[in-house]
Amino acid sequence: MFISTDIDDKFNSLPSFLFSVSNVDYDVVVVGAGIAGLTAAIYASRQKLRTLIIAKDIGGQLNITPAIENYPGFKVVSGSELIQRIYDQVQALGVEILFDEVVGIEDSEGIFLVKTKDGYEFTSETVILAFGKTPREMNVPGERELKGRGVSYCAICDAPLFQNKRVAVVGWGPQAFEAVSLLCRYNNYVYLIHRGRSKLELEKIPEKCRERFEEYPETIVREVRGDAKIRSIVLESLENGKIWELEVDGVFVELGYEMKTEWLRGFVELSREGEIIVDMLGRTSREGVFAAGDVTNIPYKQAVISAGQGAIAALSAYNYIQEKKGGAKIKSDWREIFRKDV
Repeated sequence: MFISTDIDDKFNSLPSFLFSVSNVDYDVVVVGAGIAGLTAAIYASRQKLRTLIIAKDIGGQLNITPAIENYPGFKVVSGSELIQRIYDQVQALGVEILFDEVVGIEDSEGIFLVKTKDGYEFTSETVILAFGKTPREMNVPGERELKGRGVSYCAICDAPLFQNKRVAVVGWGPQAFEAVSLLCRYNNYVYLIHRGRSKLELEKIPEKCRERFEEYPETIVREVRGDAKIRSIVLESLENGKIWELEVDGVFVELGYEMKTEWLRGFVELSREGEIIVDMLGRTSREGVFAAGDVTNIPYKQAVISAGQGAIAALSAYNYIQEKKGGAKIKSDWREIFRKDV
């Protein structure tokens, strides 16, 4: 899924990797679209940097946070609502977004080649790593082949694409319940599939959705089937071993998140826990690469801190680019309207 006005042509005819500033696609590639990545994109775009976000989903762990009571400006706000507001800002600024997963980054004299799982390649003068924790996959046949063609890891992103359909939510807990409720709003028939023995208390599902909802406890997905788009999923009962096929138009995977930074080892310095080590300006051990949010070694994993880190990383990226070009760096994001001594 792409969100852009003119980005599709660029993706369909990818440039070869030429290590020259004149051939660079973007000033900033932001990896991740949680609160840190989205905030970084806002600040980078406001500084007129050509910005691309690459992420598997929008919101990350905030999508499973039912209530936030310590974010400035809100007495209480759900994580999904907060993310939606910030996401709206990003869209209004025209930031380009690619729903994919970055699997490698190469560096040649300060120009970066960013590679994705779906085979796209982009060059950039800077990179901001803000992917937090990565959505956990089912790891079954057909899942990766049908990703973006019916398999989704982000209900808030892709629910509007499904209406009056039969869709499955795979997972348990607040994030899965939220996905069920969201998909019901689009008049879908929703199947909830999970390993647990207990059945979901129906009061957790909006009353208007209950007639269009079915649950399969003690059940796992064995395979995703389809061609150009998803057609069905193969299920197995953990209770009696029964295997059957369920026709669906979409599968929303809500299995939580995990830290995935091993692919960066040797590229940037990581802590023993696998976190990206940054300084107070969001700089990593590699020049031109910055990081923000829960993926870093900053000890306090809070939404407001991740947002602040995203802003710092973007402004640091801007100053890095300006320094390379011999331009003026900024010390803040304020704009002086007038001077008293003039």
